[in-house]
Amino acid sequence: MPRYKRVNYFEHKSRYQRISVFNNKQSIIDNLSTSSKMHFAGIVAIALATGATAYDLPENLKQIYEKHKSGKCSKELQGGYDNGHSHDGKSFSYCGDIPNAIYLHSSKNGGQYADMDIDCDGANRHAGKCSNDHSGQGETRWKDEVQKLGIDDLDANIHPYVVFGNENDDGDDPEFDPRKHGMEPLSVMAVVCNKKLFYGIWGDTNGHTATGEASLSMAELCFPEEDPSGDSGHEPNDVLYIGFTGKEAVPGKSADWKADSTESFEESIKELGDKLVAGLKA
Repeated sequence: MPRYKRVNYFEHKSRYQRISVFNNKQSIIDNLSTSSKMHFAGIVAIALATGATAYDLPENLKQIYEKHKSGKCSKELQGGYDNGHSHDGKSFSYCGDIPNAIYLHSSKNGGQYADMDIDCDGANRHAGKCSNDHSGQGETRWKDEVQKLGIDDLDANIHPYVVFGNENDDGDDPEFDPRKHGMEPLSVMAVVCNKKLFYGIWGDTNGHTATGEASLSMAELCFPEEDPSGDSGHEPNDVLYIGFTGKEAVPGKSADWKADSTESFEESIKELGDKLVAGLKA
């Protein structure tokens, strides 16, 4: 099975670009305002904390991203959702056009995927940059299952999880339960963001009609330069969330649920993620 190369953003630049960046960094910083310097320092801290790493997109996933973004969903599993912002309306749906997978899509604006709002539910929900999240819940959807794996609950600051599925809290909203279409709780998900690939797990569900949400740690992997927090996510609808059907997508005890960093947890599910992505047909 193919193993996809992990890339360091700084190393990925050409030698000339790297030299230019570091030779000129002091003059760039000197010209920044005080507030800009603080923001710049925050971005550097995030990059260092996350290892500034990402997975390159394999060719089949590049083709899938381009093909399905502009196309219409011909196998809509459930529609009538929004992205948490009113300007795109309830144009988002869960789509089954990719065999053995489920993804979010909207036909608005020539075709688009989802945004990334921040979820801080679960353990330590007020820790770190989740401290400004006033809508968080004390537990994630699969807490009972997580506890069987040796931890009390998922930690949004460590576990890169995706909020997927809608529970119809009011009785009037459209319900979508990915389990009815073959997905398993705590299964591996692929997230294409910022032209890179990251792996997470299906860790929570949404009430009402909102879609496009992931844990803080996933947002920090995807968009470290945007300095995400519990109150600030990624608004463009360019994030492709892919859920995999079948029990083989569940890492179970092979995942490092007790990891003390997001990178360590993601590495523990990478081999399974690679296998699942390699099986996707463009």
